[in-house]
Formats: sequence, structure tokens, C-alpha cells
Amino acid sequence: MSLKKDILWRVAIVYLGVFLLGLIVLGKILYLQFVEKQKWEERIYNTTIRNVKLPANRGDIYSSDKKLLASSIPYYEIRMDMRCPGLSDKEFYANVDSLAICLSGIFKDKPREYYKKNLIQARKRGNRFYLVKQRVNYIQLKQLKTFPIFRLGRYNGGFIYIQEYKRIKPNGNLASRTVGYTTESPGGNVVGIEGAYEPYLAGTEGIRLEQRLSGNVWMPVNERNEIEPRDGKSVITTIDVTLQDVAEQALLKQLSNHKAHHGSVVLMEVKTGEIKAIANLTDTFGRYMEFYNYAVGESTEPGSTFKLPALIALLEDTRVDIQDSVDTGNGIIYYYDKRIRDDSYEKGGYGKISLQDVFELSSNVGMAKVITDAYKDRPHHFIDRLYSMNLNEKLELEIKGEGIPEIKYPGDNYWSGVSLAMMSHGYEVRLTPLQILAFYNAVANNGKLVKPRFVKELQYRGKTVKRFPAEVINPSICSRSTLEKAKIMLEGVVEKGTASNLKNPNFKIAGKTGTTQIYNKKYGYKTGTQVSYQASFVGYFPADKPKYSCIVVINSPSQDVYYGNRVAGPVFLEIANKVYSIDIEMQQSRDNKNLVADLPYSKNGDKTELKEVLNELGIKINDKASGSDWVVTNKADKEINFEPRAIRKNLVPDVTLMGAKDALYLLENAGLKVEIKGRGSVRSQSIAPGTRVNKGQKIVLEMSFM
Repeated sequence: MSLKKDILWRVAIVYLGVFLLGLIVLGKILYLQFVEKQKWEERIYNTTIRNVKLPANRGDIYSSDKKLLASSIPYYEIRMDMRCPGLSDKEFYANVDSLAICLSGIFKDKPREYYKKNLIQARKRGNRFYLVKQRVNYIQLKQLKTFPIFRLGRYNGGFIYIQEYKRIKPNGNLASRTVGYTTESPGGNVVGIEGAYEPYLAGTEGIRLEQRLSGNVWMPVNERNEIEPRDGKSVITTIDVTLQDVAEQALLKQLSNHKAHHGSVVLMEVKTGEIKAIANLTDTFGRYMEFYNYAVGESTEPGSTFKLPALIALLEDTRVDIQDSVDTGNGIIYYYDKRIRDDSYEKGGYGKISLQDVFELSSNVGMAKVITDAYKDRPHHFIDRLYSMNLNEKLELEIKGEGIPEIKYPGDNYWSGVSLAMMSHGYEVRLTPLQILAFYNAVANNGKLVKPRFVKELQYRGKTVKRFPAEVINPSICSRSTLEKAKIMLEGVVEKGTASNLKNPNFKIAGKTGTTQIYNKKYGYKTGTQVSYQASFVGYFPADKPKYSCIVVINSPSQDVYYGNRVAGPVFLEIANKVYSIDIEMQQSRDNKNLVADLPYSKNGDKTELKEVLNELGIKINDKASGSDWVVTNKADKEINFEPRAIRKNLVPDVTLMGAKDALYLLENAGLKVEIKGRGSVRSQSIAPGTRVNKGQKIVLEMSFM
């Protein structure tokens, strides 16, 4: 081959290679352009543009009397686009000093020089999403919109704000465990009403389109969201804030008096099953707080409060009558190696008494004898009867964490020859306080077992969208005749039995005391020589026309007093008395002509307003404060005394025992800045009365309920 042909051949190969390479590149371009176009567009889009889910405004939770129990407060993150097209250097540098002064003035956290320096540096860097401030409230946001540069808006002033929410409980610890909370982490907790009604409260998420800027900062693309979030529904609970406060304070006082570990109280409306108050307090380093919902979740041996279902079973299954005689002997009886005794054994026991007396005096021996004698050859009949009254079933509450009731069956593990005797007075069974209350409530409700409920309805923007009616679990737990006998015995407990200390002249109470040794899986019923007790009282009022049922359970009182009537009973009585004093319907249902009700507690304060209220209630006033606008009130037997309280100009007034409204009025008029801690009436003030006023000085008021 000649040199020329060799060169041409080589050139042809090179040209062919270049041509083929060109075809490959062209083919790849066409493939990317038409075949994989969508794939690469999505990849580019996803690296520079993203859809961000926007949480909806969570629905509020209200009490039955429309007081706020939980709400989401809006907060804002303030940012600034230093490269927005409408903001010129001339405009920025002419007003940045004024903006810095305004920012320093509103937030009061940094000097104006700090804000000015950082704003200028951000401008020079060309920050598109410069963070100015986090957790700004709505009032501050409105002010920020009027500031220099910011007032020009987003596209001319670079002003950007992003809304977020914080969940608050305006009433603090009040029913906080029942109101509950949710956590956002994977596998997080859902507690109380917040958790149970999460799908309704959460609302529907919105979507916002964001663009990635340099520095991996994401900024909203549009002023408006792509899809606006839809607010959650509000939940109207059955809780009455006034009754909740009464129940919580009564429980707190008794827990403190007896230095108990924890306790719970539940107040329920008989007909509807609505929970009007529920408090659960635990001793945490000397302070009682709500950390666990014992009423819902703690399943324990109930003790003598279980004697009611045991006797109802007996009356239903046998021909025994409450007037039949039972020989309780000297107050001690043995079943195999198990000793059962009455509290009267040291005095020789009760001897022969009626079955009604067995219940009213809470004789363990009497209960063990009648239940064992009736069912020893057919123990399954006793358990079947208890099961027929739904005592072995959960109430299926909407709130999570309900304790499991335990009532074993003959042949199960741990069933023994002493099981009937022990179960007769509330051992070898386990129930929660709310499960016990539901049963007693059924007796008060003429045999109808209703499900306890915490929520009445759902609302959206003030309009009801769903109601939750009363739910009947069992229309009749027993016969009418047995029910009437049960009511007689329950009234007898208070009239002449173990809870006679709860008897009062205004209305009748029906109920049952309970005192139980607490079982520990590791140590049994004793830790060394120490025995821990659980004291309880459960019942309803008024006994002749029941409107409310209530249970009080106090765990591990440590002041050597542990009986249900002495520890739990006073809490029940205090709640019942206060409910009676504010429930006009209960008072009108009785002939009160010969009754003298306790005069209500009256705060100190404005005389005109106090007079108006007391006159409306028909309460006599002994006015010893003529010429004085502000008074101190003192309760006498049949009247409220008014004593003058002097308010002197330029001196700090005495606002102790006043309500927040009156105290705030007087102190702010005196030129003081007021901080209020707690609720109720003023317990103490940080600046002593009579001190000369320094205008603008801060005064802290500690209220009676912290």
C-alpha cells in the first residue's frame, strides 16, 4: 500500500470514529431529552424546590363551662431577604439605623449597635433568608410590620414571617394528666384527651413551596401557601373547672395532712356518666403534681368497696335477705391457714348481727362466711354473677391506659380454697378507681351501667359538628328488689355505719368505705414490719335523688391513720358540700326551710360589686364601712361583715385576700407593674402595704392556688 493510501485510510478511520462518537452523543442527548426528561426534571426540582408540610392550627380543648383547658398559641419566626428586588442600597442604609433602634426597643435583648452591625453584614453577604428573631408573639408581629424597611413588605422590604404554634394549658396543673399531651417523636406518647382525640384536634396539613438558596437555606417561593392548612376541631369536655378546682384542692389538702404517696378523686354525673372532675396527685419531692392518671390506670385490690358487688351477687342468687342473721363470732375466722378478722376483734367481735349490719359495719368475717357458705360447692356461680355485672370488663374509655380488671375464675392459676373468702371483702381481685365508681354509679342510676365519658362534643369554628351521647354498657346490673336493698345498705353506712362521720344535715350521702393492705409483688403485704394501706370511699349524693357519684382513693397515708372513713371520707364530704352549695337544682329539690346553709366565702374588694353579689344571693350584710369604697369581709353566723380598708395615695395598698381583678386595678392605678402567680385570692404581695410607691416598680402577687 502506498503512503498516500495509508494516510487516507487512517484519516478515514479517525473520521469514522469521530462520526460514531458524535452519533452516540447525539443519541444520548435525544434519550435524555425525550426518554429520561421527566426523571431529570424531577431530580433537579427536588434538589432546589421542595414541598413542606404545614401543621394545621390544633383545635382547642374546653371545659363543659367553655373555659380553655388547652390551646395552641401562634408564634412567629422573623427573617429578612436582603436581596429582594425592591430594596435598594439607598433605602436600606438610610433606614437601617432606625430599624435597629426599633428592634432593640421591642425585644430588649441586644443594643441597637448589635442589630445594626448584623443587618449591614447580612446585606453585604446578600443573605436571602436572614434570621432576625424567633418566638415572636402576635402583638410583636403587628408592631414589626410598622417598622422602617419592614413596613415596605416582603418584595420591597424583605420582611418574611413564618408562623408556628406552641401548646399551652392556661390552668396549669388543673386536670393536666386528663387533658394530656402528644409527642411528635416516633413511638411518642399520646396521653389523655389530647391523645384520644388526636385525629380531630390535629386538623389537615397544608403545603408550602420552598426554594433552596446558597448555604442550604430554604425560603418560601410564594407569599401564600400552595395548600392552606385546615384547622383542627375543638373538643368540649365534660370537665367543670369549678368542680375540678374543688376536687383537686380537697384531695391536695388531705394528701398533705396524711403525707400520702398519691391519691385520686373522680366526680361523675349519675345519669350521663359525664366526668365533672378528675384529679390525680403524686408526691414528688414534697410537692404534689399530676404525673399519672391513677383513676384510669391503677388497678389494685379495692378492699371493702368490693363488698357491694359481692352482696348483690348473693342477693340475686340466693334467698338470703339483708335482715337475716349472721354469726360473726369473736371477729376472727380461719380458712385453712388464712386468718380473716374484723376491726372489732380486740373488743370481742360483733357476735350475731344482720346481713345489713355486716355491710354497714364492714365485717370481713361476716362477708367471708356468707359468700363461702353460699358458693363453696358452686364457686363458678359467684364469678358468673360478677361477670354478668361487667366487673371483669374494661370500660373501653377513649383515654388510653385503662387498667385491666382481674377477677379470676375457678380453675385458673392461683384459685384456692380461700379465694371465695378473700374475694368477698375485696382481695384477690383488681379494679381501677373508675371501674369501681362506674359500678356504684349504676346502683345510683337504678341499675343502668353507663360508660364514663370525658368529651361531650366536637366543634369547628364555634359550631357543633359531632355529639357524644351517653353510652349504656348494661341496662340493668341486677333486679329492682336487690337494687333497693343495696341502696338501703349504702345509706346505712353513712347514717349509722363506718362512715357516720360523713353524715350532714343538708343532704344524705350513700356510700362505702374501703381500707386495703397494699400488695407488693416482691414483698407481699409487708415490707419488714411495715404495712402500706390504701384508703377509699365511694358513693353518691343526694342519696334520695342521686345526681353525682364520687370516689376518693388515697394510697400509702403515713400518719398512722389509714381507715377509709378518716382519710378518704373527708375529701368526699368536702366535695359534696361544695357541690351542694353551688348547685341550685340540688338545693331546690329539698325543703330548705329549716336548714341553715353555711355562708359562702367572700373575698375582700370593691364594696359595690360585693354588695350586688351578696344581695342577689339573699345574704345579709352588716356594713361597717360607710364612706369606704374598699372593704375587708368577715363571715359571721348569719351575715357578712364589711370593715373599711383604707387606700392612701402614693402608698402601696393592702390587696391580700382580694381577687386578681380588684388587686390589679388598685396596684396599677398606684403606678406599679404587677406580676400574678397562680389563681384565686391574693395570699401575699412582694411589697409591704404602706410602703411609698415608686412609679414603674414591679410587685409580685402570690395567689392562694399556685
